[in-house]
Amino acid sequence: MEEIDQFADELGPAKIIHVYEPRVGLRGTLVVDNVAAGPSIGGLRMAPDVSTEECARLARAMTLKNAAAGLAHGGGKSVLYGDPRMPADRKERLVRAMACALGDIQDYIFGPDMGTDETCMAWVKSEIGRAVGLPREMGGIPLDELGATGFGLAHATEVALRYRDFPLVGARLAVQGFGSVGIHAARFLVARGAILVGASDSGGAIHDPAGLDVEALVATKRSGKGVREHGKGTPIAGEELVRVDCEIWIPAARPDVIREDNEARLKAKLVVSGANIPITPGAEERLHRRGVLCVPDFIANAGGVICAAMEYHGATQTAAFQAIEERIRTNTDAVLADATRRGVLPRQAAVELAVARVRRAMGWRRWSIF
Repeated sequence: MEEIDQFADELGPAKIIHVYEPRVGLRGTLVVDNVAAGPSIGGLRMAPDVSTEECARLARAMTLKNAAAGLAHGGGKSVLYGDPRMPADRKERLVRAMACALGDIQDYIFGPDMGTDETCMAWVKSEIGRAVGLPREMGGIPLDELGATGFGLAHATEVALRYRDFPLVGARLAVQGFGSVGIHAARFLVARGAILVGASDSGGAIHDPAGLDVEALVATKRSGKGVREHGKGTPIAGEELVRVDCEIWIPAARPDVIREDNEARLKAKLVVSGANIPITPGAEERLHRRGVLCVPDFIANAGGVICAAMEYHGATQTAAFQAIEERIRTNTDAVLADATRRGVLPRQAAVELAVARVRRAMGWRRWSIF
């Protein structure tokens, strides 16, 4: 109970489970935050430096995200300690072991996240029969391959620009985390007229004020190289991407990349969060005070979980993408309109919207002691 008490409030978490199997090197954590609306959906994140605190924060973000998106699912998250770039056979053993360790937890549905993908979800599905974000061959809608989260981010950005003083066409874009989410966000936004001037990954960043060729940069990544090895533009340190002159900045990687100690360097006018919890609360307050509009993570990046939930319930790819567009555009406008009208942070308006929905679901559910 002491560990739960560190993160507990009226919404959750419902449970925190640690798994450990030294014979295969397995160490992981699951946080099921709230299941009032239905079984939780949340990704399996794999990284060497994950933690219970990060898992709990991400699980809460999923509760809010799923509620705001109007899904019949609560929020949860699992983390697996390890380098996702380890040999494939070892990674497969760890992911399968994690799935088996959590196989009896029926109120958690695995999905892909940072460090895991459709193949990992296929391993989970084959072990316990409960996963989303599956390969097509297993009846899934491969949300990373199709760019479901990036598709939603593009729509959130378009709506957010109603509340800014510049158009999307010609707007300079920087993407922090040029991976499965960041790549597709860049593709969709550049197709709508934005200019990609900066991108980063775990190995560093690249900047070109004249614009980067998105597909050429993707090809560099597909070849196994980092963005700094692209050959065009100026290589810079990853943390320097925050200084790049641009109108739109998309964080699409780890938590807390914009903090009180670097917030003042950010030059963008609009931040659309592709990652979960990428801005610390204090930094978000400061950005708001100096006129930078931040679209909250669980509003802007819900495309992936909307797609996953619809896959789980048997929807088609077309229906899933229609739902992403409709729900994200509606929610982004509702949150920003409410925040503008009341003069509050968009995050406050978004949290109030989502929490109200969770509370209503909690009021209808018969809770059992078990």
